Amino acid sequence: MLIGIAVFIVLSGLASALLWQCADDWCFVFTWQKARAVDSFERCSTLGFPVMESFPRQCRANGKTYVERVTPSLSSSSAIQVDAPMQGATIASPFIVRGKAPGQWFFEASFPVTLLDGNGNVLVATHVDAKSDWMTADLVPFEATLTFALPTTVMGTLVLKKDNPSGLPEHAGSVSIPVLFKNHTSGR
Repeated sequence: MLIGIAVFIVLSGLASALLWQCADDWCFVFTWQKARAVDSFERCSTLGFPVMESFPRQCRANGKTYVERVTPSLSSSSAIQVDAPMQGATIASPFIVRGKAPGQWFFEASFPVTLLDGNGNVLVATHVDAKSDWMTADLVPFEATLTFALPTTVMGTLVLKKDNPSGLPEHAGSVSIPVLFKNHTSGR
């Protein structure tokens, strides 16, 4: 009986030491172990802690909040400048898209713009119009008013695409701007 108790104490001590010292995902058994391993937003979300649908997204573990680092998504080296909406802005229908883009972004004085909900569904697909002569290499002001149906998600993405009638990938370009919806239905 005494030997059994001693073996139990030794095995319990070894198991406790393993659980306390282990920093690899394979040995995480308890939530407190995962919480100790969190040091960034990515690690927090990977370990399954709740991610808040905000901009930028936030993950909370062990009483600490980790914020996702977000940079605007620019495909190709574009020189487009978007003045409205700003990254992470809260928008409602209708809203204005405004900025400046190089003349080569336009074809027949416009280029496409699409608003997606958080699930990638298209809420509106239209175009922005040049506000001055677009047949130049200089920056040309553009603007459009977008009206969209009530989304089912809190977050969305505004995508501005370089008009590319040739379809050649070397002439493609786009800018993706994360936005929040002021009004949305209760679905996610």
